[in-house]
Amino acid sequence: MKLGDLEAQIDEDRIVVTLPGTDFRAVFHLSPDEPRLIQSPALATDQEAEISSKDFEALAWEAANAQARELGWIV
Repeated sequence: MKLGDLEAQIDEDRIVVTLPGTDFRAVFHLSPDEPRLIQSPALATDQEAEISSKDFEALAWEAANAQARELGWIV
């Protein structure tokens, strides 16, 4: 599994990262106090997927940060 397998979409002021073909979903938003992302504590997981929740979460974090940089939300 690699970063390019994930989809990152903008939903108003949030970045939603999913892994197509699974139930994995992570939501990130910009911190109100400083230019950094915060992950929502609600992480949708998929016990049947070929990737662990921990590995998905790490890749989702990378994807969300890349998307936030592209949007100019963070440096």
